[in-house]
Amino acid sequence: MVFSSLQFVLIFVPIFFGCYYSVPDRFKNVVLLIGSMGFYLAGTIHNPGHFVLLLVSIMADFAIGLAIERYPKHKKVFLFFGVLYHLICISVFKYAGFVIGEVNRLVPDLNLVSDLALPIGISFYTFQGISYLADVYKGTVRAEKSLLDFAVYISMFEQLIAGPIVTYDKVRMRLHRRKIKKSVVLKGVGIFVFGLGLKVLLANPVGKLWTQVCAIGFESISTPLAWMAIAAYSFQIYFDFFGYSLMAIGLGKMLGFKLPKNFNHPYISLTMTEFWRRWHITLGSWFREYVYIPLGGNRNGSLATARNLLVVWLLTGIWHGAGYNFILWGVVLFLILTIEKLFLAKYLNRHPVLGHLYMILLIPLTWAIFAVDDIGQLGIFFTRLFPFFGQGAFQTFRLDFLKYLKLYYPFFIAGVLFSTRLPYCMMAKIKKPAVRRSVIAVIFLASVYCMYRGFDDPFLYFRF
Repeated sequence: MVFSSLQFVLIFVPIFFGCYYSVPDRFKNVVLLIGSMGFYLAGTIHNPGHFVLLLVSIMADFAIGLAIERYPKHKKVFLFFGVLYHLICISVFKYAGFVIGEVNRLVPDLNLVSDLALPIGISFYTFQGISYLADVYKGTVRAEKSLLDFAVYISMFEQLIAGPIVTYDKVRMRLHRRKIKKSVVLKGVGIFVFGLGLKVLLANPVGKLWTQVCAIGFESISTPLAWMAIAAYSFQIYFDFFGYSLMAIGLGKMLGFKLPKNFNHPYISLTMTEFWRRWHITLGSWFREYVYIPLGGNRNGSLATARNLLVVWLLTGIWHGAGYNFILWGVVLFLILTIEKLFLAKYLNRHPVLGHLYMILLIPLTWAIFAVDDIGQLGIFFTRLFPFFGQGAFQTFRLDFLKYLKLYYPFFIAGVLFSTRLPYCMMAKIKKPAVRRSVIAVIFLASVYCMYRGFDDPFLYFRF
């Protein structure tokens, strides 16, 4: 069950929030836990072991957190085994299939088999569990004494399966005591619906172009169509994940929580460094706090800083998926950010026009590496983007892009517009509640209609 589904919007939300608002405050965490577990169970109904894995992870982190605090002389050992447990779980489920596939390719006679499905949300609840144990170890938070409250922290349905990554200190106070205000709930509903609209009305339709081009085959497209396709993917992945993050934040407000902001208009950045401060903010913060700084950050000279950045970006790539393209993507980003750090960023920041042109070129190129998991096909795609490396721009089907431009140009215009601050500023300037509610109602009804017609797609980040 995903947020952009009729089952969630028309069945789960009314039933869950009807129960949640009806019970006294002291029982709200019980209802939230039951609802979250039911939500996750619905998504793992064909893989019940994944549900058990979540329960085991919750209980293991809870017990290890208490042990770290209760036995400070051995806290390093407890932290080690807690982190090791999470790394083993995510390695087995997320990367074992890739490793076995490579072994089979190199040694066909072995014929090893791996049919492990990726547990929904494992990348996110793994990071939350590790951050909790590390914070208890450092003494920045006290270990949670209530298994109920800790289970709610890890399993809250609004952020369990695709973030944002929420550290324990951000929600600790509201886990124990929170007030549900009508004005905040209504604001949360509006944010949820707006995010739903970005996902269903923009990300889904513009993403169809990338799907169609992949089905055609990169060998058979012209250069203009290749650029249109990767631009479509760039809009799809942004509004898909941004829309989901807004829905999670909106649901959090409806529950009485304040989840951290995850996006800050990254496509208007002047440098890739700035882009990654604005994109998936909670992931960047996690790697900075729990990897980069513990490695030494930028405190030990240029070479050590470069090493630490390389480790962070390799792990960022690997975190997103098992494949050579993700490793290449991480390395490419490391190189770009290093060059910017050395000299380029200062120049681009002084000349905004050049900075925007630079990012208009670089954003889709880096997403191309991210999107195409076959390195051979990635090479073919780049010969289409840059025909002087391979075949000519129009040698296959000369005017193929015109057909798709007629179909998708409204979504490209909307994608550019909603990548800026303009529509959000305009929405904020609407002071009359009736007008705001009318806009939200139109977005909601249009989204429900598209979902009813079967236009909803799973979130891209579920696969990462």
